[in-house]
Amino acid sequence: MAVEIREIHSRKEIKRFIEFANDLYKDSPYYCPPLFFDEMNCFNPAKNPALEVCDFQLFMAYRDGKPVGRIAGIINRRANEHWNVQKVRFGWFDFIDDMEVSKALLDKVVEWGKARGMNELNGPVGFTDFDHEGLLLEGYEYRAPMASLYNYPYYVKHVDAYGLTKEADWIEMRIYPPKVCPERVNRVAEIVKQRSNVHVVKVKNVRELTRRFGTTYMDVIDTAYQKLYNFQPMTQRQKEYYRDMYLPLLNFDFVTIIVNEKEEVVGVGLGMPEISSALRKCGGKLFPFGWYHILKALRSKKPEAFNFLLVAIRPDYQNKGVDTLFYQDMIPMFMKYGLSGLETTSMLETNDKILDFFSRVDHIQHKRRRAYIKAI
Repeated sequence: MAVEIREIHSRKEIKRFIEFANDLYKDSPYYCPPLFFDEMNCFNPAKNPALEVCDFQLFMAYRDGKPVGRIAGIINRRANEHWNVQKVRFGWFDFIDDMEVSKALLDKVVEWGKARGMNELNGPVGFTDFDHEGLLLEGYEYRAPMASLYNYPYYVKHVDAYGLTKEADWIEMRIYPPKVCPERVNRVAEIVKQRSNVHVVKVKNVRELTRRFGTTYMDVIDTAYQKLYNFQPMTQRQKEYYRDMYLPLLNFDFVTIIVNEKEEVVGVGLGMPEISSALRKCGGKLFPFGWYHILKALRSKKPEAFNFLLVAIRPDYQNKGVDTLFYQDMIPMFMKYGLSGLETTSMLETNDKILDFFSRVDHIQHKRRRAYIKAI
């Protein structure tokens, strides 16, 4: 039978949309299911402030009454205005290995986007840079962390067949930190502290962080990333939303805040224990026992893996050696927790500053992912 594309609207349908990927990857040891309630909130305008600046429509593909694929069509009006483009994005793109299915899903997003004046198809990306993005091209044999997409290798031939071409690539690294902070790093860090009048501040939890700095650390991330791919300036609600979503998951030993003499935040470094094994155990569901596995992973004194989430430095403090303060602060924590290796999140292959930051320690590049573009 022909492929049928259905629009997804109701809460029940959205649950099925989310569960489709878990069913598709049920036999994969590498896929990491998302937190189910996070995914539900992501598509809820009352919860996700990104939807104040985005239009979206979810679609599912059916054959013989059975789901065989899904996709989200997205128009981020704020990002399109910032970059002076008319892109319709596609994300949450999963499907069986059937060209008719993938083509029908992409065709539907193109139709939806063109009806709203868009002239380019772009993806896989999400509503914002804080959502999963990029089709995995290399590293299928590695487990996906919570912060990254995973897809089967056959996806690549489907997007190529549709005529989508490379627009941006991200790479990911596995870092092997030194057992002690190198003397050179300590020496440079102390010089930078004196020369730029900056120092590291440690906080114990989200409450203390918010009390001292409000959301100004999110302002640093916003300004530091403004030249990066598909950037969308965050609204105040988005800053608060991402703070409340991600920061409670962090181990604050791995939160580095750098401030100047005015106590203004000029640098942010964030990391967290990897919880993908816990998410696999519970299928992304908190109940009945998922919360226990996740909490155990977050509070572990010997985590099995660790994710380095981001480093952001205010533009007027870049190229001044401030990044050495992150090394000086975090290397002792890696040793404290017995971490022999850690994973980075996706980094644009053209982002020389962050690549230089990680290149100073032993590492391997083990993953690559891509965002595609096509005129429509």
